[in-house]
Amino acid sequence: MALSFRGEFTQRVDGKGRMSIPADFRRVLEQGDSRFPENPNPRLVILYGPHLKNFLQAYTIAAMAEIEADIDALPRGSRERRLASKNILGRSWETEVDKDGRIVLPKVRRDQIGLEGEAHMIAMGDHFEIWNAETFAAVEADEDDLPDDFDPLSLLGGGS
Repeated sequence: MALSFRGEFTQRVDGKGRMSIPADFRRVLEQGDSRFPENPNPRLVILYGPHLKNFLQAYTIAAMAEIEADIDALPRGSRERRLASKNILGRSWETEVDKDGRIVLPKVRRDQIGLEGEAHMIAMGDHFEIWNAETFAAVEADEDDLPDDFDPLSLLGGGS
């Protein structure tokens, strides 16, 4: 069974765009990269684009391969395949975690989400999101209009 991303972390982003990837997240990236451990630097795919206004998404190589297979299953020449290809394959890049456990986010991607100072990473199971820490806190505060007795398991149909 594949590991999934869990938890949330805040990491410093330096002036060159280097950011540490939490060890727990690196273990998932390693498991999702068929070239690991021969290549000790696990790869990941970062997705960006106009549909991601405030954050970037980071996927394992294996998870992105599943997404690519789903795109390939769409009818060739269809509007859906063209849109999915352009907005997923065309707006993503592969990178790797360096020997110090960091990735480099290009300036254009940092500018897209207003990332400077601190990045907030939150697990989403098959991927994780990278946010400007202040933006994440503001969005999270806006979403906190849930009742005090809200049980997130109730969303799954198995909660109390």
